[in-house]
Amino acid sequence: MTDDRRWPHSPDPQTDVVIDARGLRALAHPVRVQLIGLLRKNGPSTATRLAEQLGLNSGATSYHLRQLAAAGFVAEDTERGNARDRWWKAVHQVTWWTDSDLAEQEPEAALGYLRSIVAAHTLAAQTALNAYETMPVEWRHALDLSDMVLQLTPAEARALAGDLSAVIARYRRIEPGAAAPEGTDRVAVVVHVLPEPQGGAAGDEPKERRP
Repeated sequence: MTDDRRWPHSPDPQTDVVIDARGLRALAHPVRVQLIGLLRKNGPSTATRLAEQLGLNSGATSYHLRQLAAAGFVAEDTERGNARDRWWKAVHQVTWWTDSDLAEQEPEAALGYLRSIVAAHTLAAQTALNAYETMPVEWRHALDLSDMVLQLTPAEARALAGDLSAVIARYRRIEPGAAAPEGTDRVAVVVHVLPEPQGGAAGDEPKERRP
C-alpha cells in the first residue's frame, strides 16, 4: 500500500503519548480505556453520547472523563457544544508503554491497566460476534480468530511482537474525521503475545525429558 498513515515503530511526539506512573494509574480502569478508544476512533463526543455507547449513566462517564483530563489524556473541545453539553476529545492517538520499570514501581496500577486493555479487547471481539449474523458475507470470510503456541525465548517473543507490528504498519490506520476510502470498513486487529505460566495450561501432563 502507498498510504503513509502507518503505525509508527516509536512514539510520534506530535500524536502519541508515552505513559508514565500518573498516566498508568489513571488508565487502571476499563471504562477509561474504552472512553479513550471511542474518542480516538470516532472523534469528539459528549459524556451523554459516550455513556449510551458504553451502557453507563452520564454522571459516571463524566467522572471518568474528568479523571482522564486531569491526567492529560482528554481535553474539552471548546469549539463544540455549549454550557449544557460539554464535548471531549482525545489529546493523543496512541499510548506507548516504553518504561519497563513502571510495572515494578506501580505493580497494582500496571496490572489494572493491562486488565483494562484485555477487557476492551474482549468487548471488541464480543461486539463483532454479536453482529456476525448480519455481517456482509465478505466480512464474515475475513474475520479470523486464531491462536498458536510457540516455544520462544524472551528475546524471540519481543522480536515476534516487533515483526507483527511491522506487518500491521503496512496497512491504513484510522484517522478520526477523515473520509474513509471507498470499499473500506474498520477492522480491529488485536495482537497478544502471552507468556504461559510455568507448567503449561491446567490439565497438561508433564512431559518427560531425557538427556
